[in-house]
Amino acid sequence: MNEKRLLNQWSVLTELLPKGWEEKAYELGALKRKRKIESPSQLLQVLLIHLAEGKSLRTTATYATQAGICNINDAALFNRLRVSEDWLRWLCEELIDTLSIPLPSPQISKKFNLRAVDGTIINEPGSTGTDWRIHYGIQLDSLRCDFFHVSPPKTGESLSLYPVEKKDFIIADRGYCHRKGIAHVLKNEGHVLIRFHSTSLPLFDKKKKAFDVLRELESLEYGKIFDKDVWFRDPDSPGQLIKGRLCAVKRSEESIEMVKKKLRLNASKKGNRLRAETLEYAKYVILFTTVNRHNFNSREIMELYRLRWQIELVFKRLKSLLKLGHLPKKTDASCKAWLHGKLLVALLVEKLIMEAEFFSPWGYPLKNLNQQ
Repeated sequence: MNEKRLLNQWSVLTELLPKGWEEKAYELGALKRKRKIESPSQLLQVLLIHLAEGKSLRTTATYATQAGICNINDAALFNRLRVSEDWLRWLCEELIDTLSIPLPSPQISKKFNLRAVDGTIINEPGSTGTDWRIHYGIQLDSLRCDFFHVSPPKTGESLSLYPVEKKDFIIADRGYCHRKGIAHVLKNEGHVLIRFHSTSLPLFDKKKKAFDVLRELESLEYGKIFDKDVWFRDPDSPGQLIKGRLCAVKRSEESIEMVKKKLRLNASKKGNRLRAETLEYAKYVILFTTVNRHNFNSREIMELYRLRWQIELVFKRLKSLLKLGHLPKKTDASCKAWLHGKLLVALLVEKLIMEAEFFSPWGYPLKNLNQQ
């Protein structure tokens, strides 16, 4: 979606935007005065030229002037971007609702709404650590985004950040393996499938004794799947235990060596010392789930977890195609506005694809377009 194509198809693109988008620009403070930029349409055109191709503010301002959109300089454009954060976020949230039409689901997902969630790190210029995190969720039957949240660095990955509805089945990596987040999903009548983290999720057996995971797995044979009931303490009621299942397979010798090599390399970079227990856990792929065997057997659980890779591909596309991986702004307001703007571009692309593939052979809605 380059800037020339964006301008040529502007009337088509505006049909994809949520109802009331222009009024919201005034209401949310993106357009308080009409100096240099006279309308929400002009403002969004200029911002999308900047965001869709990753062009500099100066180049964008020059192009906007030459194309006759508006006469603006880079400093003024930066200020417009900075105050548009709430408006851009609202546009993203409203667009997500329009992407919720499901596609035909695989047989295995008929009983549940399969979702994958994850977070990705965004770094500001010159930073040495985490600066911003995007928390993202997708529907696995359609790969459509169903949730996003931009947070400051202190907000870690947690299932508690995600809205959960009845029959949601959320698949996530070990970063989400925390009692509080799992309990949040269960209390909203959903289920989880998460890569097990021994430190964050201490387990117990039915007699309320500590469950020794490595001891249970030491006799597991290659090609066999371990599947056993386990319990963890309710974070809100420590005296109560919540039931789940632990499923595991033993890695191949080649895979074990690859994982151990990666662990040693990471530990060396951070100056840490690897525990023997960590290297022992590297022999297995261990999953925790709250769904019972009547719904999914152990083989299906292991196969389902492989679907989580789809969200990794989403992040790869976002970072490579939309240049999302590095923030070119230097204030909190401008960073958040830029991130929400990039997500808006991604959602508009999804919307265009959805229109082209599932609604009309010409690829866009006809309502409200000027008749020729």
